Amino acid sequence: MGKCSGRCTLVAFCCLQLVAALERQIFDFLGYQWAPILANFLHIMAVILGIFGTVQYRSRYLILYAAWLVLWVGWNAFIICFYLEVGQLSQDRDFIMTFNTSLHRSWWMENGPGCLVTPVLNSRLALEDHHVISVTGCLLDYPYIEALSSALQIFLALTSSVALTPTDTRRPRRHRIYNCSLCTRPGSFCPAPIQLPRAYWLA
Repeated sequence: MGKCSGRCTLVAFCCLQLVAALERQIFDFLGYQWAPILANFLHIMAVILGIFGTVQYRSRYLILYAAWLVLWVGWNAFIICFYLEVGQLSQDRDFIMTFNTSLHRSWWMENGPGCLVTPVLNSRLALEDHHVISVTGCLLDYPYIEALSSALQIFLALTSSVALTPTDTRRPRRHRIYNCSLCTRPGSFCPAPIQLPRAYWLA
């Protein structure tokens, strides 16, 4: 159990990352946030690669997974800065999350806890094929929800990297059983092992 504990812990954290990434992917699809959708897809693939590398003792896959975790932490740190408008970033001017293809915002903007959406009719600010809404009464504004979601992703990535450090990627050695009773000469040592059924291998 001691040799398996590190690998089992890493697989458990990878599964948590998968659940969190799939949940985030759903809400990003609902909000047409194309940049996070692409990043989430790559993250899901990297996590699956990390699970496969852990279970199959593939150190190269774990190295790729560890390298991706660095990029993933940086991406989520950027999302936090973007939604909290740190520095020169502005949600009203920059539409990075949609690759500047639309004016869609986060799904949580209109569907956050306690939010009341009121359409503003005949507004001069409305562009073609768009409308203006007023959102009030939110218990937690959508920038903070997105920032908390990214903070959770960073936490899971950091804990996975900590669990990744002591992971042993070497395959367990199997010891062969020698049966010298089948040797032809008494007292002689068998030079070659006898292959026994798989159930008789010793770990």
